[in-house]
Amino acid sequence: MKWAIPVAVLSVAGLVPVWLYSPGAAHEGEINEVAAAPTQEQQQTTQQTVPKTTGSAPKATGAAPKTTTPQQQTQQQAQNRTVPGPAVNTSEGTVQVQVTLQGTKIIDVKALRAPNSDPTRMALPLLRQSALKAQSADIDTVSGATATSEGYKKSLQAALDGAK
Repeated sequence: MKWAIPVAVLSVAGLVPVWLYSPGAAHEGEINEVAAAPTQEQQQTTQQTVPKTTGSAPKATGAAPKTTTPQQQTQQQAQNRTVPGPAVNTSEGTVQVQVTLQGTKIIDVKALRAPNSDPTRMALPLLRQSALKAQSADIDTVSGATATSEGYKKSLQAALDGAK
């Protein structure tokens, strides 16, 4: 009985921070992949400046290694075009994608805007992978993220239509 009051006081004192907690801006609203993801140029710079070590000696193939000149890289980047899709309102929130094309080939799809929910965070990589594999917006809906999937497909299709 003599421990009842201190236990009650300490329990309440331990719960006060939990009651006062409010998530910051990063936990609310929408996901913005573009702000967090490195650009293609940054990835190429990293790939060019950081030597990869494999722990084994290089294998001789008899062919000279392929090298790209800065002019060739500029031409490749000029051939790549990025087309944003429209923002599509769904029951879960707004979805907007951006597609990067090289000629008619889809080389990247990024979600510019998407609802900030667990199903959406799990669905976005699957939707991206499906779009890259299918090379179109004709992709399957991800179970548990149906509204986000439908918005993703509509925004992607509109971006592809706008690229033609």
